[in-house]
Amino acid sequence: MKKETKSQEKTKIFQKIGNELKKKWLINGSKTILLVLIIIAIYIGVNILLEKIVLPEIDFTQNKEYSLSQETKDKLGNLEKDIQITLINYSNNTTSVKFIERYVEMNHHINIEKVDNLSARPDLMQAYSLEETSSLIVIKAGENEKTLTAEDLYTYDYSTYQQIDVTEEAITNAIVDVITEEKPKIYFMSNHTMYGTQYFSTIMQSAKEEANEVETLDILAKGEIPADCKCLVISTLREDLTQQETDKILEYIKNGGELLLMCGPNITNANLSNFQKILDEYGISIANGVIFEGSTANMVAGYPDFIIEEVQNTSLTKKLNMTMNLCLTDAGKIQFNEEKLEELGVEKEILATTTQEAYVRTDLNQQSATRTQKDGQPEASTVAAIATKTIEEGKTSKLIIYANELFAMNMPVQINGYQMYTVNLYNNEDLILNSIAYLSEREDTITIRKEHKTVNYTVTEQQNTIIMIIIFVIPVVIIIAGIIIWQMRRRKK
Repeated sequence: MKKETKSQEKTKIFQKIGNELKKKWLINGSKTILLVLIIIAIYIGVNILLEKIVLPEIDFTQNKEYSLSQETKDKLGNLEKDIQITLINYSNNTTSVKFIERYVEMNHHINIEKVDNLSARPDLMQAYSLEETSSLIVIKAGENEKTLTAEDLYTYDYSTYQQIDVTEEAITNAIVDVITEEKPKIYFMSNHTMYGTQYFSTIMQSAKEEANEVETLDILAKGEIPADCKCLVISTLREDLTQQETDKILEYIKNGGELLLMCGPNITNANLSNFQKILDEYGISIANGVIFEGSTANMVAGYPDFIIEEVQNTSLTKKLNMTMNLCLTDAGKIQFNEEKLEELGVEKEILATTTQEAYVRTDLNQQSATRTQKDGQPEASTVAAIATKTIEEGKTSKLIIYANELFAMNMPVQINGYQMYTVNLYNNEDLILNSIAYLSEREDTITIRKEHKTVNYTVTEQQNTIIMIIIFVIPVVIIIAGIIIWQMRRRKK
């Protein structure tokens, strides 16, 4: 009996201890579960709150690819006309929508309307010949409007085989287009030139997108320079102008016409006496020979005839307050007849010069990449300039001259194993477009344009699931695991 009693007593003691442990574990376990539920509730609550709050986004990309560029701010920051942007069936394209919403943040005159149910808007379907699933962007300013398709927001780089997002360029240029009441007419002279106008297609298309009307011009066939010509563009000539063409251009200058010359050295030694009469109006000549840079810091990939020169602060660039670089290929040397400038009523501004180590090579059969005894003496040479000629009081004729045409062309070059066009090197395209804007009296559009090097990338459904797990599931698992480990260690103590 005594043995049984002691056994029973021991059993009761162990049961009591077990009950006490169970009781404490249940209490601590309840606290643990409650703590986990509170943390999960806070986590969910914070996410819901962040969904409702619109926080300012910070763009950490090097070229600010997800922010409005200074170019757009320059063109539209002071916009005073009301702009309506209608996004039709763009709810699934959140990236484009968010980017376009930045225009509203920048200027309160810009408004966005989102239409995601076209069946309820038969007026839009009829006006733009749309199906219920069609997508379109309509930009309106008063009676003027421009439409953009999804294809207009992207371009394709055939050298890298990558799709490039140009949403900002398309939207900004569309807005500029609809607010411009009278588009300047820009004419590219098409005859007598060394290269056809097709080689300048990038520049011509970009000028069109910046609300200019761009056409080619054969003065001899037309019989005149049209009265609406705001800027006449002439590139390097392979043969001289006729006397009739020369007289028409001289008449154009006397009427205050503006000229953009992209004329390199006369390496074929053609007789260009009539063309020189045009240059004489501004006291300018272009020396024979090609400029080679002696400074390795001012040449591309070790090629001395691919020269890189910094553009100086002039009437063309003063509002930019940024460094711009011009990259010329086989450029010539611009010379001014200093003694005649005052007599001609011409004021000059130097846009760009070479370093003191540059020299002119007239014998192009030489293969040496460094200066030889046959080459000219090292000296700084002018490669780009502005000349303003006073015709009479209150009337001037401006000329911008670059001693090169190759820098503005769709000419493919191989640099360090990569193929690119010369017009896309450094600020070449910016400088030509800014020159056109300056000469056509649209200085408000002078800017440094945003580079578009981002490749459009869309995640797959599987990748999206993985991302969601990383963002939402893993943090919760880590929190719960941490709490369990903490409780286990606490009990061991």
